[in-house]
Amino acid sequence: MIANFGPGMRERFALEPDMAFLNHGSYGAAPKEVLAVQGELRSRLESQPVRFMSRELPGRLSEAGAVLAEFVGASAADLAFVENATAGCNAVLRSLHFKPGDEILITDHIYPAVRNILRHVTAESGALLVEAHLPFPLQGPQPIIDAVTAKITDCTKLVVLDHITSPTATILPVVEIAAAAKKVGARVLLDAAHAPGHIDFDVTALGADWVTGNAHKWLFAPKGAAFLWAAAEAQEGLHPTVISHGFGKGFQMEFGWTGTRDPSAWLAVPAAIDFYKRIGGRAVRGHNHDLARRAADLLMERLGTGPASPASMRGAMATIELPTSLPGEVEVGRVL
Repeated sequence: MIANFGPGMRERFALEPDMAFLNHGSYGAAPKEVLAVQGELRSRLESQPVRFMSRELPGRLSEAGAVLAEFVGASAADLAFVENATAGCNAVLRSLHFKPGDEILITDHIYPAVRNILRHVTAESGALLVEAHLPFPLQGPQPIIDAVTAKITDCTKLVVLDHITSPTATILPVVEIAAAAKKVGARVLLDAAHAPGHIDFDVTALGADWVTGNAHKWLFAPKGAAFLWAAAEAQEGLHPTVISHGFGKGFQMEFGWTGTRDPSAWLAVPAAIDFYKRIGGRAVRGHNHDLARRAADLLMERLGTGPASPASMRGAMATIELPTSLPGEVEVGRVL
């Protein structure tokens, strides 16, 4: 196992040498060895495109999907590759059917792209988008649970939750909220874009009907590698946003081929998982969490502010309150 975190790890990445890369949560950074695997796959594809796409790809996708499914605690039959979590959310939300009077529940911490999908879906269907406002700063799980479950009604047909919120980097208590939703017969879509490789993660233990997550953020896969997991009973009627030759042939067949594309990011996911495990897996998560916690503490002490959420509800990211002015500085908004 490799445990040389920090500067000693930089040589394994293609990052600019004079840059401190802090925004892994947006796009991630793939290690050189994972990119090399992807390059080999692309070379093989281009050396004989017809053979690769027609004969090799189905088996290779199945093998790569099985590795990813095992990593996230799923059955391989219930997981399909997508380009990113936004594509996964689109597939679910645009496969469902709503009518006027139906309610879709979200929080005010939802990812903006997913909010836009829901704006489109509700405009077409006449369903109502209901927003739960989370008490802020966030003090712990129970106020969040209370705020969301208070908005669940008999008209709630779907609850859409972020596992780790993009605006505030908070790990939401999704298990408890999902259980409350199921009591009224509502279904649950979990946008777990930040979760794989970032926190302990088992898709089957979350209580959702659908979970989508990225492998390119914290799991070191190339850009364009993500997954959509669907419980067996939630796969009927689920389609990718691009309908192609796999239509009507089952969950994995439909998502596995939506037209000609470069599948090398998906096929390189096993190499990314192997790298993640070799550098420490759980140790990586602990190291990153501690770095983010200490950095947040230093900034809050310097600025005299507080956190958006407690350290126990954060992974490797943190949001802190910003002051209206800095010690010894002019007030924000004042002209110098």
